[in-house]
Amino acid sequence: MKAAIAALVLAGGMNAHAAVPQTPEAWRQAAVQDIDEAVRITLANHPGAHDPANPHFRTNLDNARQQGLVLAARVDSAAGYRAALQRFNVTIGDGHAGLYADLDPATLPVQRWPGFVTAWRGTGLYVVAAEDGGPPAGARVESCDGKLLEDLIRQNVFAFDGQVDEAGHWWSRARKVFIDYGNPFVAVPRRCRFLVGGKTVEQDLAWQPKSERMDRWLAESYNGQTLDVGLSEPRKGLFWAAMPTFMPDDKQRDAYRAMVRAVETGRQRFLDAAAVVIDLRQNQGGSSVWSRTFAEALWGKDRVQRRLVARSARTEVWWRASQGNADHLAGLVEQLTREGQVESLAWAKEKSAGLHAALARGDTWYVEKDGTPGASDADLPTDPPAFTRPVYVIVPGQCASACLDALDTFTRFSNTKLIGAPSSSDSTYMEVRWQKVASGLALVVIPNKMYVNRPRANGQGYQPAIYVNDPVWSVDVFRKVVEDDLARQRH
Repeated sequence: MKAAIAALVLAGGMNAHAAVPQTPEAWRQAAVQDIDEAVRITLANHPGAHDPANPHFRTNLDNARQQGLVLAARVDSAAGYRAALQRFNVTIGDGHAGLYADLDPATLPVQRWPGFVTAWRGTGLYVVAAEDGGPPAGARVESCDGKLLEDLIRQNVFAFDGQVDEAGHWWSRARKVFIDYGNPFVAVPRRCRFLVGGKTVEQDLAWQPKSERMDRWLAESYNGQTLDVGLSEPRKGLFWAAMPTFMPDDKQRDAYRAMVRAVETGRQRFLDAAAVVIDLRQNQGGSSVWSRTFAEALWGKDRVQRRLVARSARTEVWWRASQGNADHLAGLVEQLTREGQVESLAWAKEKSAGLHAALARGDTWYVEKDGTPGASDADLPTDPPAFTRPVYVIVPGQCASACLDALDTFTRFSNTKLIGAPSSSDSTYMEVRWQKVASGLALVVIPNKMYVNRPRANGQGYQPAIYVNDPVWSVDVFRKVVEDDLARQRH
């Protein structure tokens, strides 16, 4: 299995025995010490530290350390500690490297909101829902406190979260400008200007503690309502495959298997379908095995495998041979065995053996020649009838890691059309694990491997063929997009 089994073996939640700092000075010391420890752990395990294609990795990591320590020197609370770590992360600029606070919520300020939630659509931030007296749903936020909204988002959000130059991150994270996490290094907006029905109105913001309504609206504004993993048929011939996660639990794994069986056993229904919608809303990666097995059922196993082999003809996978990474893979084998995840177990055993052998030899890398030079993706006369009906893949802005691997697979076929938002992107560093720092207050994210000559370049994502800019991302909205596009094709 080529793509990440991200976070299958996590370090777990906050250490129950971690000594929570009790004074401003203790929080300050913890921030400094944990950032320095994260740098040491990263250098000892991260592929980037020895990546010949990335000679600036160590310099960039040191710059992130310096930026984090500048804020760490001003820390006097749990919220400040978290913010200093976040500055360290955004300076690295790679979601597969960094240090993430793992704090007891009781140590942090209660989140606040101004009574409304927003979503980024296209080139602006729009109100999705509001309490009585708030800006109406659909209103566009223009500015706050005399600052253009985009500048405020850069200052209050992207200085601590995400990557400002990724379009997908604007879709998934810009809305956080109207959530107060208690970050002591930012000032929340107080008065904002909204565009409503062609008219500009101003309104003071009344910040208040979070509520169940806020949580519900935020969840729905993110990617819309979460569907359970599974296959449905909203109307005859229109099949809807919901894939909200590639890190499935037992119930979800069974649902994926049932979905694949339904496609395999009812193949003629799919060959005659009006369209298939693959719904990736909420998906934040995990294991690529689930998207690939679905694709194999839909387009044909041999077809999918040939096209993926041809696509990665020059690709190699370099695993960083460190003791921590080897221990992680050994633990992954144990976990997959325990859970009966046969789809991934053989893969994990092979990688674990290779990495341990490289470590025993004292090598820096365990290298897999993943590609097959000269491989062809052409159909063969022995192939079953091709699946040629329209496939629409709903892409959310946070789509990364194994979610991007799914797009790599689905877009091998010309009948696939992406709709929704721009995706996020990945570096070439993958297969993450998490390691606690000694304080127990944070987790270092460490990728175990890197791709060399991967067709999708470092930092490259996907753009949708159809942008869906409706503030509410409901099934009904996407179904209308699909039906309208099908109607255009018929005429």
